[in-house]
Amino acid sequence: MTAFDLPVWIVYGYLFVLGAVVGSFLNVCIYRIPQQETFWASLKGLANSPSACPRCGSGIRWKDNIPIIGWLKLGGRCRDCRMWISPRYPAIELLNGLLWVALYWLEVPSGWGTTIADSGVYAAKGPQGIIGSEWLSPEAVVHWRFAYHLVLAETLLVATFIDFDLWIIPDGVTLPAMAVGLIGSLLGQVYLVPVWFQSPRLMRDVQIVRDTESTWQWLFPEWLDPLLTGPAQPAWIAAHPHLHGLAVSVVGLLVGGGVVWLLRIIGHTVLRREAMGFGDVVLMAMVGSFLGWQPTVIAFFLAPLFACVVVLMSVFSGLKREIPYGPYLSLGTLAVLFGWTSVWPSFERVFSIGVLVVPIAVMMALGMFLLLVMIQFGKWLLGMELVPPPYVGEWRAADQNQYQDSERNDRQQGQWRRPGWPGTLSGRGQIHWNNWRHPLQ
Repeated sequence: MTAFDLPVWIVYGYLFVLGAVVGSFLNVCIYRIPQQETFWASLKGLANSPSACPRCGSGIRWKDNIPIIGWLKLGGRCRDCRMWISPRYPAIELLNGLLWVALYWLEVPSGWGTTIADSGVYAAKGPQGIIGSEWLSPEAVVHWRFAYHLVLAETLLVATFIDFDLWIIPDGVTLPAMAVGLIGSLLGQVYLVPVWFQSPRLMRDVQIVRDTESTWQWLFPEWLDPLLTGPAQPAWIAAHPHLHGLAVSVVGLLVGGGVVWLLRIIGHTVLRREAMGFGDVVLMAMVGSFLGWQPTVIAFFLAPLFACVVVLMSVFSGLKREIPYGPYLSLGTLAVLFGWTSVWPSFERVFSIGVLVVPIAVMMALGMFLLLVMIQFGKWLLGMELVPPPYVGEWRAADQNQYQDSERNDRQQGQWRRPGWPGTLSGRGQIHWNNWRHPLQ
């Protein structure tokens, strides 16, 4: 099912080169988007003058701008002033090239006789393609979905490195991608699983629980029975595939952003500090617009597993415990995509309980609130600070020197000119100013 029936090694080679070229542009996005505070200004900044050396200002020649090779050829230094160029630039280009190849390998099955069911993001309830359609055939669907998810992966890459550097995720990164997620969903064939489905055996399972445990009656009231006996999928999903695709994206956006926003509110209420930034809210809303609400919820719960490793390392090493959470939300999202065939079967039964997802979600939110309250209570019993004091900084020797310089900037003020070692003024950057202010007679 590879494009134009080309040999797979040709496709992978082409994708790697193209991914490395796009990776060079991602470096520009990582550097320029955070420089502007407003949304439109950050996007306009991408169209500014070509990249140049920050020290000497010389433009980067086209032959030096070849991804990966250009950096290696220059030995990691500017051609003109020999300033050191960070190896992160070619590393991102290499990483992005490999990401393109890996995502294509995951989503587009290769070899004779393969079908859409051999795709790494296939689900029996997901889109199957339209046999005989030129634009929405199974072969076309796997490529449309690859391009769709590629936009998501590129956005996660840019957001991750910006969050690592500056602890922010600008709207200039997430909002354009969110628009692509909403518009692309109108194809109606790029989602992973339907916006809503339930198990046909749901009513029987609920009845068994009622008969064995009468205390569960409050969780499964009888007025829910009409909803529990509905079809496995609503009829409008098959009747209106394009509208359904948009519904998957919109609901995913609302649930993805809403889950993080709810956690942000609970954390601020109990801990009296910001638990998650608003950039994380928009990031997960963007992820939901591509993947739908069920995979986004899974990614949200996988992210702490990756973050806990870093937190434990910071605790035992004595470093600060606060970490940017956006990179781990991104990692959780990629883990859902690349591990879809293993992850989804484990969670499918959870999401097949239909309307019962709502009370379970409420119980989980309440449990999170009570858990944080118990943690705060335990800290109070141990005499630990419940609310960390505001950071006021530290007065260092350099600050004292700067303060003294501002108090007495002119060493000759109010007195006769005295001879002195010129190196003192030179070290303070004042020798030329002093010679102009007090010229030699």
